[in-house]
Amino acid sequence: MLVKTFGSAVYGIHATTITIEVNLETGVKFFLVGLPDNAVKESYLRVMAAVKNIGFRFPGKRITVNMAPADIRKEGSAYDLPIAIGILAGSEQVNEEKISKYIIMGELSLDGGLQPIKGALPIALQAKKEGFEGIILPLQNAREAAIVEEFKVIGASSLLDVIKFLNNEEDITPTFVNAKEEFYSKLKDSEYDFADVKGQENIKRALEIAAAGGHNVILIGPPGAGKTMLAKRLPTILPPLTLQEALETTKIHSVAGKMQNNSSLITVRPFRSPHHTISDVALVGGGGFPQPGEISLAHHGVLFLDELPEFKRTVLEVMRQPLEDRVVTISRAKFSIEYPASFMLVASMNPCPCGFYNHPEKECVCPPGTVQKYLNRISGPLLDRIDLHVEVTPVSFSELTKTQKSERSESVRERVIAARNLQLDRFSNEEGVFSNAQMGAQLLQKISTIDEAGKSLLNVAMKKLGLSARAYDRILKVARTIADLESSVKIETHHLAEAIQYRSLDREGWAG
Repeated sequence: MLVKTFGSAVYGIHATTITIEVNLETGVKFFLVGLPDNAVKESYLRVMAAVKNIGFRFPGKRITVNMAPADIRKEGSAYDLPIAIGILAGSEQVNEEKISKYIIMGELSLDGGLQPIKGALPIALQAKKEGFEGIILPLQNAREAAIVEEFKVIGASSLLDVIKFLNNEEDITPTFVNAKEEFYSKLKDSEYDFADVKGQENIKRALEIAAAGGHNVILIGPPGAGKTMLAKRLPTILPPLTLQEALETTKIHSVAGKMQNNSSLITVRPFRSPHHTISDVALVGGGGFPQPGEISLAHHGVLFLDELPEFKRTVLEVMRQPLEDRVVTISRAKFSIEYPASFMLVASMNPCPCGFYNHPEKECVCPPGTVQKYLNRISGPLLDRIDLHVEVTPVSFSELTKTQKSERSESVRERVIAARNLQLDRFSNEEGVFSNAQMGAQLLQKISTIDEAGKSLLNVAMKKLGLSARAYDRILKVARTIADLESSVKIETHHLAEAIQYRSLDREGWAG
């Protein structure tokens, strides 16, 4: 007897429907075909134990399971449930009537319980697109899949629950999540606030500019100056995620298996902070069976690289292309996968190995030339993609002991949102450009016109400070953002003056 159940395979952040054909005939052997990996091949033992342990009969027949399309590699243990249902339906222990209406996915425990799976959201989106009535999956993934509107999500805690549902012996109430309500209810969830930071007003100003224009930023300062604390609070002043952005971000985290059980929608901008021992593949994504890397998990959010010079040079260099293209392409012999990677890079570093170069009170003990050598661990092309270089100085005792609260993140965010709205209007006809940081050279020249006084100031700055040619475009972009924060149509001289001070690492002689 032949029975067909339907599962799904996730490639990149998109799902492909898999037809699982189960054929029972005279004999005693089990065959699993259709390019399964080891985890799928082991499903036979899990399925047999689970079926017996819930009191059902595992058929003593020749069982052939084909997973079509047979030329696509099937990975993971999430096919246990559709294979089990196919075998039980083939042995007439489960009613076939409902099976073809649902995508069925889930990993089985030996006692028949269901374990959570990866990629529930993209699987549900594809199932709805292909006209399936609903999806049957582990209860822990039900809220995640239920973000898809007008789609029946059946969350089950065991194989026995699924059998009773398909046999019409017991009804399971579909999981319902109001995506918009869920989105808006958690929009402002954050444990951090700029009001917690004592002093550092100039650094807060720089981060406000970075948030308003989507600029990458590097913080340079001694240990304990507050670089990490400030970076962690950057997402709180970024514009809130739109519903579409939240769905995109949730899909990536779902595919990577980073969603918490019983969670539904990611509503706050991600903040990823990988350790400096991270590998190239872990940062950009990939592997034998490609998975999203840290830069994709930071999509629509912030990637924070603490102690930037300590990262392996090869790791930093693979990040250059995604910073420009905002997408990562992972190519293998038989397929190619794209992961979105539109993120803000925030990096921090000590100015030298001992950490006290340019410190107002402590003496640097590094030998001559060490500061430049330390800075050279970061390549020029990577620094070229960072718009703001900000020097962080330690907070004085008088600032630390102040009882007056600083400005809250919410107030700063309002100014950032107003500036971003101006940019959205300005770039409404430009494909793929949403903020000042994304402007190309031609668009920058068109948008960022400066008067003679501004040109004169830039000329003097480049000569006296020894600024490199690559600093010129960055200064214009940052100045345009500063003007947007003031709702100014033109870039004024004082906007340029402020932007010039954010190019510390381009100055000749900065490193001694």
